[in-house]
Amino acid sequence: MDHIQSILRYWLVQHPLISQFEWQQGHTWGASPLFLVLTLLSYLSLTFLFRHTNLLPSLRPSLLRPISVVHNLFLLLLSFTMAVGCSLSTRHQMPHPRWIFCFPPNRTAPRGPTFFWAYLFYLSKLLEFVDTLLIFIGGSLRRLSFLHVYHHAAVVVMCYVWLQTSQSLLPVALVTNASVHTLMYAYYLLCALGRRPRWKRAVTDLQIAQFVFSFGVSGVMLYYHVAGGGCSGFRGWCFNALFNASLLVLFLDFHTKNYAVGRVAMDGQDKKRM
Repeated sequence: MDHIQSILRYWLVQHPLISQFEWQQGHTWGASPLFLVLTLLSYLSLTFLFRHTNLLPSLRPSLLRPISVVHNLFLLLLSFTMAVGCSLSTRHQMPHPRWIFCFPPNRTAPRGPTFFWAYLFYLSKLLEFVDTLLIFIGGSLRRLSFLHVYHHAAVVVMCYVWLQTSQSLLPVALVTNASVHTLMYAYYLLCALGRRPRWKRAVTDLQIAQFVFSFGVSGVMLYYHVAGGGCSGFRGWCFNALFNASLLVLFLDFHTKNYAVGRVAMDGQDKKRM
């Protein structure tokens, strides 16, 4: 067991690429406002174009399935690795448990293993744009909702803000989000393999619980910010809180439309049987 822990600690925390990482605006790949703006404009423009034209042909299931399997399997493994890597890195890098919730203001530079995983998380959100591409080539445009596009676009901004402001609560947000995405992509992987699980609703419930949890731990950060001399990246947290609040509203609306209606229908069937 100690040998396995040593291997994990080296490859997920102490490897020079990870331990010596530093986010530098204008130097690190993707670390510039111009990159962020062009990326979002490209995603939104192409999504609009493909939505209203027939430039992308629909693939046959025999071709689409292996692409979906590879994509979802890769993101599942990546999400799991990021959750474990950030957990170990936070434990290694934190000087005190309070650091998990509140980075010291003006003294926390975006460097070290925890911020490496935040950077990889940022890049993974660009890779998740492929989710939208799979909707188009799969011919399932009914899945292309406002929630889908808004979430995929705005979360990239959120991750950029995490790194640019050395935002407090970053470790908690990353680990919880990556953990939820591990389960989510496991669900999508099983669907791509032709085995649709019965726990789709549980994935949505867990996503909603994640947002509620984020507001709960934010109370801890706010306490330290007010009573303990401030926390790093407070303005970034304000953006993050507004984004999470908007997602919570949208996911609750999605939950109501997709599951409450189903319950009403089932109740109606039960009454007819009576």
